Order: sequence, then C-alpha cells, then structure tokens
Amino acid sequence: MVYHYLCEEMKTGGLSADHFINQTEICKRLNISKAPLKDALIQLETEGFVSILSRRGVLINSLTLEDISEAYRVLAALESEAIRAAFDLFKPKHIKEMVSLNEQMHQTLQSGAFVEYYELNINFHNIFIDLLGDRLLKRIVTPIKQRLYDFPLRNYNVEWEEINISEHIRIIDSIKKGNKEAAANIIKYEHWSFSFHRNHIIEFYEL
Repeated sequence: MVYHYLCEEMKTGGLSADHFINQTEICKRLNISKAPLKDALIQLETEGFVSILSRRGVLINSLTLEDISEAYRVLAALESEAIRAAFDLFKPKHIKEMVSLNEQMHQTLQSGAFVEYYELNINFHNIFIDLLGDRLLKRIVTPIKQRLYDFPLRNYNVEWEEINISEHIRIIDSIKKGNKEAAANIIKYEHWSFSFHRNHIIEFYEL
C-alpha cells in the first residue's frame, strides 16, 4: 500500500524530482509507522526512483539523459533476447493479440488517452515476455519502463509514438514471416535505440 501510494504521488507530481520526501508527514497522512515506509523506500531505491542519503533523508531522483541512455541499452539487450528465446512459442492467437493491441494504441493516441496508450504499449511487449515465462526478466524491465514513462506522467509526442506503432507493425510482420533475427534487430537497433530516438527523447523529457 505504501509503495503504491508513493508511486502515485510521484506520478501525479505530489512528490517531485530533486526534492526530499517528508517521511513524518507521509506517516501521519497514511496513519502508519516508519517501518512500512522504510520498506517501500528501500524498494524504490532499488528500482532507481529515490536515493536514501545518510543523515540527509530520501531524495527523489531526477531522470537524466545518461539515465535514459542506460535504460534504453538495457531494454534493447533484454527484450531483443527475450523475443529470440520466445520466438518459436508464438501462436496465431499471440500475433492476433499483438495486432489488436497495436490498433488500440493508434486509436488511443489519436484521442489523447495517454494513460491507456501506455498500458497498451506495456501489454504489447508483455506478450513475448510472458510467453517466455521469465519472471525475473519482467521484474527487471517493468520498473525501468515505469521510470521512463510514469514519473511524472507526461503528454506523449504523437509523431514519436506513431514511429513506435510503425515499429510494432514491422515486429509483427517479422514474426508472421518467421524471421526471428529481423524481429530482434528491430527491437535492439531501432525500437530501444537511444541514438535512433535521441532527438525525440530530448524533446519529450525537456532535456
């Protein structure tokens, strides 16, 4: 409960980057002791959202260009290998679901429903991650994506996200054609390529 409360506060701007968390105030607000708050903060530090500084408090981390570059590099490596490993497990129903999710992403993007768009995007990638059945992989990539997109919530760049959707289409086409390396390479060298998306990244994060 405490962890999710803190996540929501960071997402909506109640807690903002480069500010210290007022732990006493949060304990009063939630009517909890410091123990569950400490556990939640340790988890957030492990995931990179905050820094616990001795004798100073808990600082909410800002997201730097270097942080984003590192996140893209990790996601590129992990997801490209994941789709390779899961490739022979794809069934027509999985491809159909990916097509449906991508179409829904296009619809929500045009309507400005960015929260729904983000969830659909996560679900698209989770099809092959879940197909692989690697729970550790999912525990690693999920907070990285949350860090990139959720804290705080941002208005999406429609032009950039249309590129994202078009890359999804090419990934799906590669799966349909049985071309494992093409699907993996799109993910690694385009979809999660920091250099490929650098200009959009700088604009999106206002860096």
